[in-house]
Amino acid sequence: MCRKCGIGATRTNSVYGEGDPCAQLMVVGEGPGETEDKLGRPFVGRAGELLDKMLLAIGLPREDVYICNTVKCRPTLDTGTRLANRAPTPDEMRNCRPYLDEQIEILRPRVILALGAPAAKSFMGEKFSITKQRGQWFDGPLGVPVIATFHPAYILRQTGGAMTEVKKLVFADLKAVRARLDEPVPATESTPEQVSLFD
Repeated sequence: MCRKCGIGATRTNSVYGEGDPCAQLMVVGEGPGETEDKLGRPFVGRAGELLDKMLLAIGLPREDVYICNTVKCRPTLDTGTRLANRAPTPDEMRNCRPYLDEQIEILRPRVILALGAPAAKSFMGEKFSITKQRGQWFDGPLGVPVIATFHPAYILRQTGGAMTEVKKLVFADLKAVRARLDEPVPATESTPEQVSLFD
C-alpha cells in the first residue's frame, strides 16, 4: 500500500485505471471522487456517465479506451461533517507520477486526453491554462501527443447557455482527438501485437 502522501490515509480503494490494454487513447482525469473511491473504478459517477457519452460522440465506446487519473487515491477535504472531493495538489500528483508513467509505458497509447486543469498541468506544467490552451497539442511522455479539455464534472456544473458553450468547446477538442487517431500509424510507431498461445 502506497504511503507517499496523506491522501492514502482516507481512501477506501486505490483506483489505478481500467480499459483496453491495447487502447490507442488514454484518458487521464485528476483523481477519483467519492463514488470511484467506493467502487475502485475510475469515472463511474455522474462525470463518468458524461465521459462515456463524450467518447461515444466520437465513435469510441468506453471499453475501447484506457481511463485513469493523475492520482490513484481520492483527494479529500474534511469539512467537519464529511469528506468532500478536492483537486490533487502538485505534490500529490508528483508522488503518484511514477504510477501514471508506468501506465503510459505499458500502454503506449497514440493519444492522451487530459481532463481538467490538474490533469493537464501534470503533463504541461503549472503555467498551463485550461481556458486558454485547451484543444492544443503538446508533446507528452514518450513522445505521445497530449491534448486537454474541460473535465466532465466542470461541464456538469455549468447551466444554460454556459453549458452549451462549454459542450461546443469540448466537442471540438474531441473531434481533434478523433482526427489524430484516424491518421495513419507512422512506420516508426509500434502497434501492439496479439500473441496467441495456440499458433
